[in-house]
Amino acid sequence: MNLADLNKVALAMVAPGKGILAADESSGTIKKRFDAIKVESTEDNRRDYREMLFRSQDAMSKYISGVILYDETIWQNAKDGTPLVKLIEQAGSIPGIKVDEGTQPLPGCPGELVTVGLDKLAERLKKYYERGARFAKWRAVIDIGSGGGGSGTGGRGIPTMTAIRVNAHALARYAALCQAAQIVPIVEPEVLMDGDHDIDRCYEVTQRVLNRTFQELRVQRVALEGMILKPNMAISGKKCPKQASVQEVAEKTVRLLKSCVPAAVPGIAFLSGGQSDEEATAHLDAMNKIGNLPWGLTFSYGRALQAAPQKAWSGKAENVPAGQRAFSHRARMNGLASTGKWDAGLEQQAA
Repeated sequence: MNLADLNKVALAMVAPGKGILAADESSGTIKKRFDAIKVESTEDNRRDYREMLFRSQDAMSKYISGVILYDETIWQNAKDGTPLVKLIEQAGSIPGIKVDEGTQPLPGCPGELVTVGLDKLAERLKKYYERGARFAKWRAVIDIGSGGGGSGTGGRGIPTMTAIRVNAHALARYAALCQAAQIVPIVEPEVLMDGDHDIDRCYEVTQRVLNRTFQELRVQRVALEGMILKPNMAISGKKCPKQASVQEVAEKTVRLLKSCVPAAVPGIAFLSGGQSDEEATAHLDAMNKIGNLPWGLTFSYGRALQAAPQKAWSGKAENVPAGQRAFSHRARMNGLASTGKWDAGLEQQAA
């Protein structure tokens, strides 16, 4: 492992004014997105859509530091035969790859999941590196049970410490394998925002998850200088009757991260987790306006960057320029938010 090189890539991934495009939707997920815009999810259509994004020169060169790819995508070529990874590199961005293989039910813990894919990961990482990937992503999924309670408090007892420990262990094992393969790991422990919990319950669960994750990372000798953290924000569940304000989300998320994330980590790239485009941007901006942070705070958004360009494109070649304009607008908004220079008035500008 060459830690200096890993650190260089990690710092580039969270460069001021730039963030990461999560274009790693599984075939099932992108089918749902395409269904919404009435586009058939064929291999060619998926390629054409992603090629449109990667050829958005304004967005890619100015605001996108890296792109997380799905296994299908990293091996695909553009219509003119150029590998898609080369389009990303030519734009000055860094290719990355999602390496987890989804989730399975966690035995003994009804309703909870564990992420799988460690088998033969070392061999896969070698092939991805040869193809051009310089970072990877592994997502762990932690749910919060309804009722807001922990074990014995009237809630469903979810998440259990078993689920937190098993997923944290897998994240750290993945991260160690990545660094051994000279690939920067994005460590993504996502506490879902789907429930009825309030922001304080999210804070408490996320704190436990992050503390356990960093404990496992230390045990497995992962160099913190050569990784990126991709967490959820401290935020109210979607079904919670009391939604926290933008400022409360920002203040509590920053306080949470300062209590859990070592300063040695080069940067934190948030997932959007189902927030709307503008919510995800506003929350990131408010955090960066707080300032005095030991690490860079930026974005690693999927839907919050892609919903607008997908709708503008709608599978039609003549709509590619409109799709690229929409993508550039969202990328610029989040680039500004990553330096605390966004405001709601900018959203009124035409995409």
